[in-house]
Parts: sequence; C-alpha cells; structure tokens
Amino acid sequence: MTEAKTIENPYVLALENFDITADRLNLDKNIARRIKYPERELTVNFPVKMSDGNVKIFTGHRVQHNTGRGPAKGGIRYHPDADLDHCRALATWMTWKTAVTNIPYGGGKGSVICNPLEMTKHELEGMTRRFTSEISIIIGPEKDIPAPDVYTNAQTMSWMMDTYSMVKGYCVPGVVTGKPISVGGSMGRSEATGRGVVFTVEEACKHLGINIAKTKSAVQGFGNVGSIAAKYLHLNGSKVVAASDVKGGVRNDEGLDIPALMKYCAETGSVVGFPGTDPISNEDLLVLEVDILVPAALENQITRFNANDIKAKIVAEGANGPTTPKADEILFENGVFVIPDILANAGGVVVSYFEWVQNIQHLFWKEIDITEKLKSIIVKSFDDVITTAEKNKVNNRLAANMLAVARVAEAIADRGIYP
Repeated sequence: MTEAKTIENPYVLALENFDITADRLNLDKNIARRIKYPERELTVNFPVKMSDGNVKIFTGHRVQHNTGRGPAKGGIRYHPDADLDHCRALATWMTWKTAVTNIPYGGGKGSVICNPLEMTKHELEGMTRRFTSEISIIIGPEKDIPAPDVYTNAQTMSWMMDTYSMVKGYCVPGVVTGKPISVGGSMGRSEATGRGVVFTVEEACKHLGINIAKTKSAVQGFGNVGSIAAKYLHLNGSKVVAASDVKGGVRNDEGLDIPALMKYCAETGSVVGFPGTDPISNEDLLVLEVDILVPAALENQITRFNANDIKAKIVAEGANGPTTPKADEILFENGVFVIPDILANAGGVVVSYFEWVQNIQHLFWKEIDITEKLKSIIVKSFDDVITTAEKNKVNNRLAANMLAVARVAEAIADRGIYP
C-alpha cells in the first residue's frame, strides 16, 4: 500500500492523463504548455481562536487551473490530507469537467488542512470566515466561485457568502454555490451530483443493452454523492447489495433497504452496524460480483493492484480520480465500461452553474425544470463522449479528456496572448 500511495500522487496522475490526451490530440505545444499547469495558486497561513482560548494556525489553498472559458469553479475541501497537490489535481479535473459538459467555467479548487471531525461548529465557522477573507482577493462571482466538497456543506457556503458580502458591503449570493435556499441556493443542488451519476448509468445501460432494473450495484462512499446515487439506483430497480463509508461497509446480497439505510446513517453517522447486514471492507466492496460499481469516496481506489479483480460491467466514478491511468488500461482491456469522473459526477457543477445564473439574474427556477435541464446536459455530454470514443477507438476517459481539452485549447487559441 505504501508503494501505491507514493507513486499515485493525484496531481501526477492528472498531468499524466493530460499528456496522454495532448499526444492523442496532436495538441500544439504552445497551447499545451498554457493549459497543462494552473494559472494561479494562493497559499495562506491564518490564525483561528479555538474554543479553549488557544490560537491555532491553519494552512489553506486556492488554485485556479484555467479561466480561458469563464470564471474558475470548484469546491472547498476540509481534510487532513488536503495539500497543494490535491488542490492542483482537483482544479485540473474541474477544468475538464466544466468543458466536457460545455458550461462556461474554468477549473478551481480550495482546501484547508484540518480535521473537521475534531472541531466544534464555532471553530469551523471561525476558520471558514477567516479563510474566506484570506482568499477574497482572488474569488468573486466574475472570477472564481467556490462550492462545497469533502467535509463542507451548505452551511459552510453560507458563512463564506456572508463573509465576502460583509467585506463588499452588500449581499453577493453569486460568490459561492451550494448555499441554503434561504440565501440564494438552488432547488435540486444537494442531490445534483448523485443524480447526475445515475443519469450517466442509465445512459450506459441503454448503450450496453442492460436492463437497469435487473442489475446489482455497490456504492463505495455513502456521503452526499454516494447515498443519493444509491437512492436513485434503488428507485430504478437496481439491487444495491453493498455500501460503505470511511468507517467500513455493509452488505446484503438480497439488497439493502436504501431509504432505511440513509435514515440510519443520518442518525448514527455511519452505515456500519445497519441491521440485517454483514460487514464488508471498502477494498472488498470494489471487487464484488455486481453489474454497477460506484466509487464515490476518494482518489486512487482502483489501481493497477486491484483493477484485474473488478467484476462490475459499469464503473461510474462518483468521486474525483478514483481510477489511476494504469488501472484504466486494465479495465478497458477487460471490457469494463468506465464512466469517467469528469462526466459521471458533473451533475453538481452543472446545477452550481444553474444556481450562479439564477443569482445573477435574480430569478429562480422550479426543481422540475432544473432536473430536466440537468438531465439534458448530462445526456448530451454522455453522447458526445461515446461518439468521440467510438470515432477515435479509445476508452471513455481518454475520449472525455480529448473532448474537454480540445474545447479549452480552442478557447485559448481564439483568445490569444495579452498584451
């Protein structure tokens, strides 16, 4: 395991995927140099007064990978391992994610290195507000729009929006997305990413001639993305036989009662111990005999060490970067249909875009309209990726990357160089 973690730095993987894509596209080297690396990186070290009266110094980052097609867009992550390379990788993937769905954004990502599970709500609010003020010089509705990510949520975004607005002297709801409805959030935003995952699974099943109602599925990571994906797989008739979170997993080969599991998880903080199930590890969940596998946890879950053991027909990447390039090759050779992260989990950024548009125009839409618009974009993007894959005889990830990189490259070429 140590070797795998050492060589599979997410940013190194992001750059490796870019190089593979640029070579396949025959991308002009001058353009490639401009879009391979982040445009801007800000690291801040800032004090927060903790509940015991002591002052703790936190380190935070905000990376803007590319703004050629529009403002940077990307989440804020609170995590002990959220270092600068993670931000670089995630910002890079966001650039390709917004491009593959053809929405007018670039990629950004932010983080604070901390353990939010060991902090009080008061401490989290103080840290969030100070971090927001520190990065306020580079964020804004026309420049860079943060959103929730790992261990951040609508409340975090509300604190960020309020802090930024206090600095500006007026309410600026469009500075972040993923906010509560009461302060300019969008209907359908909380379920958007998980719903988008299942929209892509539905399309994959149609493409492969699989009846989704007769499938078995497993979901690694039962957070906001994984639990919602499980919910809609369940509603589609798929038998969800296993689910897991950071504490462990549960399995029932007859199918989990997903609504009951979601309620249990909300009450206990974990899926572990759900009545009527057997325990299963995150590692073992990945190699179950299922039709649909949704890795919705963290990066580097499917690697060259376990890719040959994957038995699922469809892998829908709810997380960012769960599959390494070497594993991609193995899965492709083994006939596994991978729905790459920049397509599978793009629902969140698409509805974030809808929220931003609503904030700017001060006109809000019904949830049914948002869901229809989301599905339309996801289905079109899926079709574009499959067409690219079949035309170029490449795997789905390379096809998605080719589509996205080509769109960003075109924008950069058309804009030229200032001055």
